[in-house]
Amino acid sequence: SILMHRRLFLYNFRNLRKAKGRRETYLCYVVKRRDSATSCSLDFGYLRNQMGCHVEVLFLRYIAAWDLDPGRCYRITWFTSWSPCYDCAQHIANFLRSYPNLTLRIFMARLYFCEDRKAEPEGLRRLHKAGAQIAMMTFKDYFYCWNTFVENREQAFKGWEGLHENSVHLTRKLRRILLPLYEVDDLRDAFKILGL
Repeated sequence: SILMHRRLFLYNFRNLRKAKGRRETYLCYVVKRRDSATSCSLDFGYLRNQMGCHVEVLFLRYIAAWDLDPGRCYRITWFTSWSPCYDCAQHIANFLRSYPNLTLRIFMARLYFCEDRKAEPEGLRRLHKAGAQIAMMTFKDYFYCWNTFVENREQAFKGWEGLHENSVHLTRKLRRILLPLYEVDDLRDAFKILGL
């Protein structure tokens, strides 16, 4: 099925602060082509990581095979159950540099941090600097996903206890991760203005 089962979505995308046992990453996507003021949906669906290959890399391989027209603009929107690891963030950043006519928005349910490396914050900063728009999922995003990617059998989305509070907490955490990027850029601009 092109649509995700309800229980699969609710289990994997729940924005818990401690999400033990959730080892797979799911990625729901929408690909649109922008033509001046209008956009045309080209594809949507979901993927999950496969043995030995993270879902972000699977998607990049999938979209690279499309042979995108360099004269047209494309917008890809992802909703992921986990933020990208450091290596995947690097792959995505490199991909975005190769396709300047493509914009990527990533909405994440939870932040992933590998216990032994702790390089993921730097990966997120590099990904943001490469032009990806990254944010934590809010109720509005869950509602959209429920109605777009989930086999919901006409049932309305009902948020779980703590959804809003966890979204706010994770948004603040992401902002703190990205803040050094803004501070460094502001300092560089200030030094340029001062001629230093």
